[in-house]
Amino acid sequence: MSADELRAAIQRSTLRFIAGVVLHNHAVAQRVGLGASDSQLISLLNLHGPLTPGRLAELTGLTTGTVTGVIDRLERAGYVRRERDPSDRRKVLVTPVPEAMATLGAHYRQHGEQLDAVLSTRDDAQLRVIADFLADLAGPGAGALVAPPPEGGRGRGTTSSSGS
Repeated sequence: MSADELRAAIQRSTLRFIAGVVLHNHAVAQRVGLGASDSQLISLLNLHGPLTPGRLAELTGLTTGTVTGVIDRLERAGYVRRERDPSDRRKVLVTPVPEAMATLGAHYRQHGEQLDAVLSTRDDAQLRVIADFLADLAGPGAGALVAPPPEGGRGRGTTSSSGS
């Protein structure tokens, strides 16, 4: 296979993988009664740890009002709690509830096991290449998590009344 064919195959596989992850996340969110925005905020909190509502708005491209609504729903459902930032009591941090995250994590266990199985077939050099590739793909130079709002626009931060 030529380098161009390999690049095309990698792009197709990456798109299939992304689509599969998005569809699985959507199915899990529906199964546990979450909306798409709810699920994404949980993912960001699991990735970054406690965040301020303002930082969650920046990372998602949602308005602060929309983020507040999502946090309210997640707090009522027991997935997150609001806590004062110990280093600056004026700030509020949104913190995932470990027990709820463990319950939610059960829905992703099979994917984690599949990833472990695939990675266990690779040697250290191959794992380094995969780690570097993914770091480059998802790194800070790869662009924002969301598309910037259009010139003069306020962004895309609205949700339906159903919470999605």
